Amino acid sequence: MPRTWVNAAGRSAGLRQQRLVSLALDLRAAQADVTGGVAKQLDRIATGLDDVLDELREIARGLHPAILADGGLAPALKMLARRSAVPVQLDIQVAGRLPEQVEIAAYYTVSEALTNTAKHARATTAGIQVTAGEGVLRIVVRDDGCGGADFGQGSGLVGLRDRVEALGGQLRLDSPRQTGTTLQIALPFDDRPA
Repeated sequence: MPRTWVNAAGRSAGLRQQRLVSLALDLRAAQADVTGGVAKQLDRIATGLDDVLDELREIARGLHPAILADGGLAPALKMLARRSAVPVQLDIQVAGRLPEQVEIAAYYTVSEALTNTAKHARATTAGIQVTAGEGVLRIVVRDDGCGGADFGQGSGLVGLRDRVEALGGQLRLDSPRQTGTTLQIALPFDDRPA
């Protein structure tokens, strides 16, 4: 598959996913204002949107946006922050490029964390801190939402953990109720000079 097609497909899938998340959030907000048969119909539509989002995530696995492939992790995370449905404060302390598989895992981990924040946390802000040193990329994603996230609720967090652990990394979740959620990710990489 030509690289330009993969990059265009990845970019297209990411934009569609963000648009669908925004539409699903708008629909859920509208549901709060109606009752009866209309509420049931809106619930069926919202469930359908959630299913389409899951399918789109499956299609997009393995594809990544051109900005990540061409510019690296920092510009890609800045793009995610700009497009997030929740305002994001971003602190990136990474100089240069990292191994491709580490950048891809980091990008998708942050993307999924922001999607979860928008869909489930009822947060007003999120923060992302990224540092690299001594052979480890460290990512912290925090929100000020309702908390209560755990690995037993759906496949999103399990998928994040699996992606991180496949690279020998670790993912830690701290999400007490009513105090927000914090994900701490550590991804090892070889930073020895060639």
